[in-house]
Amino acid sequence: MINRSASNTKVTIGMITKEWPPHIYGGAGVHVSNLVEALGKNPNVGTKVHCFGPQRSDAFNYELGGEFARINPALQALLIDSDIASKLQGCTIAHSHTWYANFAGYLASQALSIPHIVTAHSLEPLRPWKAEQLGGGYAISSWVEKLSYESAAAIIAVSDGMRNDVLNAYPNVDPNKVHTIRNGINTEKFAPSQDSAAPEKYGISGPYALFVGRITRQKGLAHLLRAWKQVSPEFSLVLAAGSPDEPAIGAEVEQLIAELSAIRRNIYWIKEMLPHAELISLLTHAQTFLCPSIYEPLGIVNLEAMACETAVVASNVGGIPEVVVDKETGILVDFSHDHEAFENNFATAINAVMSDSAVADRYGKKGRERTIAEFGWDKVATQTINLYRSVI
Repeated sequence: MINRSASNTKVTIGMITKEWPPHIYGGAGVHVSNLVEALGKNPNVGTKVHCFGPQRSDAFNYELGGEFARINPALQALLIDSDIASKLQGCTIAHSHTWYANFAGYLASQALSIPHIVTAHSLEPLRPWKAEQLGGGYAISSWVEKLSYESAAAIIAVSDGMRNDVLNAYPNVDPNKVHTIRNGINTEKFAPSQDSAAPEKYGISGPYALFVGRITRQKGLAHLLRAWKQVSPEFSLVLAAGSPDEPAIGAEVEQLIAELSAIRRNIYWIKEMLPHAELISLLTHAQTFLCPSIYEPLGIVNLEAMACETAVVASNVGGIPEVVVDKETGILVDFSHDHEAFENNFATAINAVMSDSAVADRYGKKGRERTIAEFGWDKVATQTINLYRSVI
């Protein structure tokens, strides 16, 4: 039950995150920055951001130096989280994002007797490939996440699919404390643009499909590159993909791109992080946006593409079907552990949208309509504030 008598009482949220502008590399960072901005419009909610990394003007920053900067990343996170927890005096609630930050919220809840809310952006048990990135640290990240989820006052799942995953992964969690509050999209920042400077800058011509994301096993880029061999050669492929999270997947993707480029001249690989204006330009002018993820709690990238009136071809996993409506805003392709079958089906879906610009346009317009109607950050902020009130 929400404490209505406290609805006008000022609350101060200790927002704990690994990512914070300008150092954002994934959906969790995008989520936190937009959530904080939306919460700031309510005069009864104050937010103090505690983030990893170098100094910022709008957040408290924490980083390790010397010999500590060379230890396992999971151990680094525990040390930073301990420091953050000690700095949360005066906060009404600790709100953490991803396992990197969860331990700080847990410690604060124990030491300061304040509620800890976790937002579930992904789950360690569903990402076993993270062991390649973290080594022995994967056991630590898994332990931290389990401890934090089972002890949290409330858990925010960014999709119904994620809520189900939380309850399946952690059966000791009370279902009544897991609440779905979907990610949002700023449809003013992400809107169609007639500026074609970005495609021109990178020499892209003709109809093209676009992938945007980090190089991780989760994002399914290797599947896309194998599938593309079955896509009509008249269509270009643009890959805004960088920051491999471990060497093996980085090497695999680089080899696949090299093989594809040897037989297709219209493969464009942009390795650096795109400035916002260039991202909008590339999204708008793409005929299709591609999301071949094998695991995706919601998929903010799909919202960004849809807000720019671009059709989406995506795998039917996690929270993606709560964003992309099959045959209305794009095409969903069922993921299969028979990888060849999945890649064949994904290529078929790409060809269907790329070969029919009228269908692509229709999907794109419906997609923008859906983002405006269903995924505003004002709605996310209101639901989050109501949850804050319910735990104090």
